[in-house]
Amino acid sequence: MRKINQILCLITCLLVFAVAAINRDGRVLGHHIEKSAIERTGTSSRNSLTQLDDGTIVVKTTDIGKDIMGYGGPVPLVIYVKDNRILDIKALANDETPDFFGNASELFSKWKGKTVKEASEMQVDAISGATMSSNAIIGNVNRGIGVVMQQSVKDSVVDASNLSAKNIAGLIIVLMAAIIPLIYKNKKYRIIQLILNVIVLGFWCGTFLSYSMFVNFMSNGMNIWTSLIPFIMLLCAFVYPLFGKSQYYCTNICPFGSMQELVGKVNKKHKLKMSPKTIKVLNNFRIILWAALTLLMMAGIGLEWMDYELFTAFIFESASAVVIALAIVVILLSFFIQRPYCRFVCPTGSLFKYSQGI
Repeated sequence: MRKINQILCLITCLLVFAVAAINRDGRVLGHHIEKSAIERTGTSSRNSLTQLDDGTIVVKTTDIGKDIMGYGGPVPLVIYVKDNRILDIKALANDETPDFFGNASELFSKWKGKTVKEASEMQVDAISGATMSSNAIIGNVNRGIGVVMQQSVKDSVVDASNLSAKNIAGLIIVLMAAIIPLIYKNKKYRIIQLILNVIVLGFWCGTFLSYSMFVNFMSNGMNIWTSLIPFIMLLCAFVYPLFGKSQYYCTNICPFGSMQELVGKVNKKHKLKMSPKTIKVLNNFRIILWAALTLLMMAGIGLEWMDYELFTAFIFESASAVVIALAIVVILLSFFIQRPYCRFVCPTGSLFKYSQGI
């Protein structure tokens, strides 16, 4: 009976992510859902990015840039990105004066051929005589590039076909974490594994499980061969518990959980003692937070919160300053409280817990 309950909980979680994928991207497992089939709300970036069969990313700034005004109103653009480089930029219908906008459109060539990171760091000046149109173009391009950079965090999937040292190392470490603790329990080895999780899986590979990854896989489908590391993580998170290994991913693999545990081991004698009442309040906070975020996700409201899970701090080049600051606070708290984020906040950890019927 317990196993049946676990399977039903897991199916429920999959359905929740299917709804979230429809709300965010309008598709499930790569199959587009007609707009008439669901009411789309908000003006966030979830409706602005699509990916073609050849891997080209297409960003339309109609929604995300509608507050950026040229001389005659909004100036929506379409930005094409492939292999992390900007292929082309085109203008959509707008009410700008054709002559002035034609001059301002010369700016498009400045971004073409640049990597996404290079484009994000560019300081482009407006065209003299078409300042308002130019500034609108610059603003829209910057918004579009921002969406692509956010998506790169959501797509924290390692391409296993690229046999780089990083990918091979990540695969070895995740296999070690998935297998060795099942057959060999040793305190010294555990410390080594935790360190490797943080350095290799966290800072080097930037690979971890998160709500953004789940929704992305549900939206686009998952190629197991090109996503071996996250696939193994998913097995540990959702399949291992069916065989009695609950919370296995959180305990043995998660880079952020590993970092909290390592920091906590530095200070073993001066831990902050919390009363049972305080622990109960914090546990209730975690439940309420998870329930609220899940309901918002299913309603298609405020999906941007998924971009602010603290795991993304490992990808510090694109992580927001808020995420990095909160991650630092959590690490400092870990000196005095055992795994504070894992125990009292983590929405992804809560998902694993409730998907197991706990």
